[in-house]
Amino acid sequence: MTHRTLAMTGATGFVGGATLRQAIEAGWHVRALTRRPQPEREGVTWIAGALDDRQSLTEMAAGADVVMHIAGVVNVPNRAAFEAGNATATANVVKAARDAGVTRFVHVSSLAAREPALSDYGWSKERAEAVVQESGLDWTIVRPPAVFGPGDTEMLDLFRMVRRGIALLPPSGRMSAIYVDDLARLLVALAADRDASIGQVYEPDDGVPGGWSHRGFARAIGRAVGRAYVPTLTTPALLLKAGGRIDRLVRRDRAKLTPDRARYIAHPDWVVTEGARPPATLWRPERETDDALAETVRWYRREGWL
Repeated sequence: MTHRTLAMTGATGFVGGATLRQAIEAGWHVRALTRRPQPEREGVTWIAGALDDRQSLTEMAAGADVVMHIAGVVNVPNRAAFEAGNATATANVVKAARDAGVTRFVHVSSLAAREPALSDYGWSKERAEAVVQESGLDWTIVRPPAVFGPGDTEMLDLFRMVRRGIALLPPSGRMSAIYVDDLARLLVALAADRDASIGQVYEPDDGVPGGWSHRGFARAIGRAVGRAYVPTLTTPALLLKAGGRIDRLVRRDRAKLTPDRARYIAHPDWVVTEGARPPATLWRPERETDDALAETVRWYRREGWL
């Protein structure tokens, strides 16, 4: 059997790790970029390097049928760091694909790219999308909403709050969500697709019409951790943004709630765009959200995270 080859950035991260597993199961051989030494794994060739190391990106893309760019930064100190980690890094990966003669390119972006004026993160993701769209490659862009599942650290604090019996939430608004394994399955399907998805920007989700209110999603997590009722407290936007400034002053580069992230979190509409979901002939979510949240809780507990 001749294996197709997938060159991938971000394979050691949360979304990338799930995608790597499913790509191997689907019969791909993966050439995966990594900053740190990794244990040998059947179906994977680890390429030592980084997104600013063009030689390692060239090595990663060599002989590939598809390049998939998942890696990026979500919480860095300033706009220049967001530009380097998202926009410039994407340009480097695009160049590596072109130089290697790879035409198929799957790019993982974010819903934040819809609102580039809102945050440096969204600005950098929009710039990265522009690089891909102007690349001349056979590209597809995926804008995931909030991603959850085993191994996730971004939503872990919310799970912990809910387990303790309360949820401190952003200002009133709505959001979409997606289970990491469902997102990974979409990305692997796109790697294999050579027709319908080229030139498309997709916004996948868990299939819940109109998305979730923040309160509704917190209470779904409550069901997963075994709480029949979870009191919720909404944080006013001004207080949230003040908290971002305080966290930056106290923890500096280690801050989790930065002013940039506070502006992003306070936005009232992070629901996927109607009509932007992938076609059902290509992909649809398989895991009910309540069941996926319960699986996430089981994993957290097994690992001692919750």
